[in-house]
Amino acid sequence: MSNSDHHVAVLGASPKPARYANQCIRLLKQHGYHITPIHPRFEEVEALPVAHSLDAIPDPVDTLTLYVGPQLLEPQADDIVRLKPGRVIFNPGTESRLVQTRLDRAGIEWFEACTLVMIRTGQF
Repeated sequence: MSNSDHHVAVLGASPKPARYANQCIRLLKQHGYHITPIHPRFEEVEALPVAHSLDAIPDPVDTLTLYVGPQLLEPQADDIVRLKPGRVIFNPGTESRLVQTRLDRAGIEWFEACTLVMIRTGQF
């Protein structure tokens, strides 16, 4: 699969350049990935249209990378399972046993890792 065929959804996307979610989107763009930023309030992040919820993503997702803490993430557990991403990356501070257990039950692979490091070291 080429990078342009790999669809990455970024939950917790931010237009603020200092935020890790924004850095992730910029790095994914540099590497040519197909990206869907997700945030309930923004219309655009890094010139990409934003989906306002997981349910609003029309295309299959290969990787869902998380940039929201457990308190915002856990209410979306059902939506994540319904999305059926190929894998989920829990970036530092997003870890949730509740969501991880739900993913295990649904047979969805997940990692506790840093997407930025994974991309930069060729492990993405």
